[in-house]
Amino acid sequence: MKVVTANRLIDGEVVFWRAGQWVERFAEADVFAAEDAERGDEAVQAGKDQPTLVVDPYLIDIADGPSGPAPVSYRERIRALGPTNEPDHGKQAEGGAAIAALQAATGAARSTGRVDLIRRK
Repeated sequence: MKVVTANRLIDGEVVFWRAGQWVERFAEADVFAAEDAERGDEAVQAGKDQPTLVVDPYLIDIADGPSGPAPVSYRERIRALGPTNEPDHGKQAEGGAAIAALQAATGAARSTGRVDLIRRK
């Protein structure tokens, strides 16, 4: 399973693709299954076609964790939670089931989407 992510150009906020637009919450993102890879690639291309809105859209790997879906990569979990300087700042301060799932996820694997992006540059 994969999700498309990027950074919003105007303020640097981490955003996720959902039904043709960018949303700020990981839990709201469209999830692309392995057999849906073409739609995921189309979403990345749509993001690249919006150079005044987002920077560097790419697919990240996600997996079902003990509390719900979360990015496989530790880096992407941090991005989805928002700033990590204080637990009462950013998206993590809002709490809820989606935030709890991100916080409970374990592992430090790299997302294949990001690795492929680095290789292309």
